Formats: sequence, C-alpha cells, structure tokens
Amino acid sequence: MLQSEILTSLFQEAVKIRETEELFLKLFSEGKLNGTIHTCVGQEFNAIAVCNCLRDNDFVVSNHRCHGHYLAFKNDFSGLIAELMGKQNGICGGIGSSQHLFNKNFLSNGIQGGIVPIAAGISFAKKNESKDDIVAVFIGDGTFGSGTLYESLNLISLYNLPLLVICENNFYAQATPLREHLAGDIIYRVKSFAIETFQTDTWDLENLIVASDEAVSFVRNLRKPAFLLINTYRLNAHSKGDDNRDPKEIELYKQKDLINRYKISNPDEYNKMYQTAVNEIKDIASKLESLNTLDIENYITKNHKQNNIEWGKIEYTNQKISDRIYKFFNDYMKKDSKVIMIGEDVKYPYGGAFKISRDLSKLYPTQVIETPISESAITGFGIGLSLMGYHPFVEIMFGDFITLCMDQIINHAGKFYHQYNKQVKCPVVIRTPMGGRRGYGPTHSQSLEKFLIGIDNVKVIALNTLIDPYEIYETIYNEYDQPVIVIENKTDYNKLNSILELENYEITKSNEKYPTVKISPVNHKPDLTIVTYGGSVSLIKKVIDEIFYEHELFSEVFVISKLSPIEVDSIIESAVITKNLITLEEGKLEGGIGSEIISTIIEKVKVGLNIKRIAAEMVPIPSAAELENFVIPNEQKVISEISELIHE
Repeated sequence: MLQSEILTSLFQEAVKIRETEELFLKLFSEGKLNGTIHTCVGQEFNAIAVCNCLRDNDFVVSNHRCHGHYLAFKNDFSGLIAELMGKQNGICGGIGSSQHLFNKNFLSNGIQGGIVPIAAGISFAKKNESKDDIVAVFIGDGTFGSGTLYESLNLISLYNLPLLVICENNFYAQATPLREHLAGDIIYRVKSFAIETFQTDTWDLENLIVASDEAVSFVRNLRKPAFLLINTYRLNAHSKGDDNRDPKEIELYKQKDLINRYKISNPDEYNKMYQTAVNEIKDIASKLESLNTLDIENYITKNHKQNNIEWGKIEYTNQKISDRIYKFFNDYMKKDSKVIMIGEDVKYPYGGAFKISRDLSKLYPTQVIETPISESAITGFGIGLSLMGYHPFVEIMFGDFITLCMDQIINHAGKFYHQYNKQVKCPVVIRTPMGGRRGYGPTHSQSLEKFLIGIDNVKVIALNTLIDPYEIYETIYNEYDQPVIVIENKTDYNKLNSILELENYEITKSNEKYPTVKISPVNHKPDLTIVTYGGSVSLIKKVIDEIFYEHELFSEVFVISKLSPIEVDSIIESAVITKNLITLEEGKLEGGIGSEIISTIIEKVKVGLNIKRIAAEMVPIPSAAELENFVIPNEQKVISEISELIHE
C-alpha cells in the first residue's frame, strides 16, 4: 500500500498537470494560443510514475503528447506555459510550442517513430560515458505502425543499450482504434527482439508505480534495454476537439479515471489540490501575458557568406581519393575517440562497399559500428550521438538509399537547431556515394543530390578529384555545427587527387571553407562559363579542348564543392563577362542543381545570359553500358549541347 503522504503528493502533481492542460484548452478557445495542442488528460500518472524513478542526469525523449512527460521530469510549469503562449521566455522561445520541446536532457518531436533511433543514439553515448544514467523514450500504440520503430528496436537490442521504451497504449492512433491499426500483440512484437518487457495500466496506481520502478531499475542496473507497456486512455480528443470516439466509451473511462475517483472519494482534499493548482497556473499565465514574442531577427539565421574571395594554388596529393578519405578517418579516430563511423558492412574484413573503412574496426573497435540494413534508424542513431557531443559519420552504402533517411534529415536533423531556439546543434555527417558509370542500374546509379538541397540547416558538399577530400572532411570536423551530407562519386574513389593537364589554362582554388576550383584561360578573356561538380569533373578536360579546337572559344570552369547553401558570386563575375552560362551535372535535368544555380544567378544579374543546362536524361539509368553512357552526360553530349548554345 502506498503511504498517504506519497499518495497525496502524487495526486497533487497529477492535478496540477491536468489543470495546466485544461488551461491550454481554455487559452486556445480564447485565441491566446496558436497551432494545436495534444493534452495528456487521463494519462498524467503514466508520466509521474516513470519520471519519479528517473534521476536528474537521465535523458527523456518524447513525442507530440509530451506535456505531462516534460512537467513530471522538469517541474517547469512556467517554461511550458510560456512556450505554448508563444513567448520568448518559453522553453524554446515559443517556436516549438506543443510538440517540439527541448531543455537540456529533455527532447520531444512530433514525428512518430522517428524519435526512437535518436533516443538510441543518446543512450549509446550514455552507455559509453556513465555507469548508471539511462534514457527513457515515450511512444504510443500508433507508433507500432512505423517501420523506423522496428529498425530501432533491433539496434537497441543488438547494442544492449540502457534505454527504456515506454508505450502509452491509449487504444487509438489519433482517430483509428487499436483493433484497426495493429495486428497481433504489442508485447509479443517487442519480445521478438529479445527485449525485457513489463506491463501495467493507468488505473492501478500502485502497480503502475511498481512496474515503472522495476523497468527503470532493470535498465539502470543491468545496462540493458527494457519495454514498459502502459495501457491507458486519453479523456480528451487527439488534439483540440476532433473526437469521433463513442461518448459512452469516453464516459466509462471518465468514471474509471483516478483523479475523478479521488475527487469523489476525497472531495475536501481534492478541492484544496484543485484550487492550489488553478491559482498557481493562472498566476503564471497572467504574468506571462504581457511578455513579448521572439523577434524575427533573432529567429532567422542568415548565411554568412565569405567576402573577398581569393584564389590560390592547389596542392595535390597524387593519391587515390579513397585513400585520402581513409587517411582522414584513421588520423581523426586516433586523435578523437568521439569520431564514430556508422554503417552497413563497414567492419573488417569487408571494410565497406567501396572499401573506405578497411581495417578501421580492427584499429578502433569501439568507434566503428556495424549496422543492419536500417538507413532511417542508423541516421537517427547518428543524430542522437551528435546531440551528445560525438562526431558521428553515417555511411549510407549507396546514395540511392538516402530516400530512406529523409524523415531523419528533414524533420529531425534539419529542424532541431531552430525549433529548439538554437539551444542545440546537430552536427551529424552523412556520407554517401552517388552516380553511375558502373553498370549498377536504375536503383544503384542515381545522383539524387537535388532532393537534398534547400533543407533547413543542412549543408550538402560534393567531393571532386581536384580538391583533397581530407581537407573537406577536416573542415567538416572542425566546423561541427550543422548537419552535413557529403556526396562521394563512385567512379572517383580509385582516381587520383591530381591536376588536370590543360595547356594555356590556370587552375586555382578559392579560400572558402569548402573551396571552389576555377579553371581559367591564361591571357585570354573567357567566352563560356561552365559550372559543374563531383564526378562530372572527369569530362572537363576534353570538353575544354574540343570547344576550343572546334569553335576557338575559351571556357572558364567552376567546380563547386558546396551545393547547399549555394554561393554564386564568383560565378556571376564570369557569367557577366561571357554572357554564356552552362551547368553540367550527372543528376536529372528537371529541378536539378543546375536549375538552382541558374535561377540564383538570374536573380542577381541585370544582363541577358545565354543559358544551357546539361544533365542526365529523364529516364531511369540502365545497366547496359551503351545505354548508360547515353543517359548520363558523356563528353560528346556535353560538347554537342554547348555547340548548340553557341550557334543559337
């Protein structure tokens, strides 16, 4: 039996959380809140039971219905109320509001399933650095429809992580009842991953507290994962008022609700609790009402482009691109134990699909993590590590598979910095080989970088053979601020980082963090401006030579490293002189990198330009060599299309 003082304290906390949720609904009806609200009315004791077992250094990850978890763990009513009122002194400056909260060791995001691999990455860091800290992640029954959850449960069990997954099963995935969205049994699903399970419900308070304590203690003491299923019920709608459940069912659970039962059995005690909670919460809200929202200038982050770009000599290593990438990892893993490589088949003896990791797992066994085929989860895992001060490099075996990572990139890594009001950085690095010319066919030959540009806070870098990749990766390591996606062209791995032998041309690089290479005619004004990147550099020598021999025209070529955010000032200077602007890429024409380069330049220049985009044909890339060579830009196609532009 729970002691009466403990029972009173638990109900005081639950009533205060409930009345905070009711305040939010009231403020929304008065037009004082913007957006949406997901209240935990009916589920308050779940959060209290679990969070009362946690310690200050533990980490909690939550979902869209996170208010109760936050209040039970942080006891920060003022910060949460200010956040939902859109005030600048809210937890996240009013930016995240109901679903997106961050406060040191509490994080919530509104994407079901996507939070779980991030929690796994955080718990991996905790396992490395602490003997008893754990991570708790709250999900719902609806999350069991998300494939990322199963990828994550597999990782959690494989790596034996100190992570407690709590499922609040309120029998509805938004509006769809459990019987219509989940086959089989939740517990059996989790047990299939060899994870210890515990089960309880909201309405037996003593059992809820005991089960929560047992689950937390299991994870903390054994440093192994566990799963806690709490059967529960939300008494309010999914969000503000969109409730299609049977009113009789809701009424049944209202009668079963612990707070409502306490109200009947202990009216005097309840009224004191209720009045105290209401007075405290109203007082907080009234003091916040006159405060300001965040200034837009403080929210928007402007890209700080480099002024006074200077061009200098390039130092070539004359070593293979793959060797230089390997050397970076070898050097920096030796230097920094928090440099982690994550990916499929990256361990020795296989050493990665393109043999970048080689023997690194033998040299640094704790820093090379081999994973299942789980692109979404391993990306989220890397994100979690990056939040904890690690330098994770996630290898996606083929760039074609980056589509499986897009939720993690767009809705998590790219969002965290701004949605949490710049309290956190997410410097995860995703490496992936793109491009064709190896006969791998439609699903292993694509150049999909156009889908990666323009994502909030995400830099996209393309390696090429003219810039030492060691230099690029060293810059990424030292910057350590935003998510970075690095495109490595497959056919470049075995090429040398070496000079292009061109007569009457000077090859220089800019002093930008991610250098642009400029190939300029010596003692001649250029007639054409060509912009390219990545693997297309291999075509440039013949194109420059043939255009000169056939048309007596000099080309000025810019090989860019940074695709997003793109910077075009140096290209503009050339295009204004030549009046002819050509972009060359291995990706598809429509909506491609070339389109972005050209539209950005056209916005800034006042002179008319002759424009040509050269890119892959708008069909899947075939395996047959002759067909592949036709679909992807080849030297003759590039020369032919430039010739057409000249003759127009």
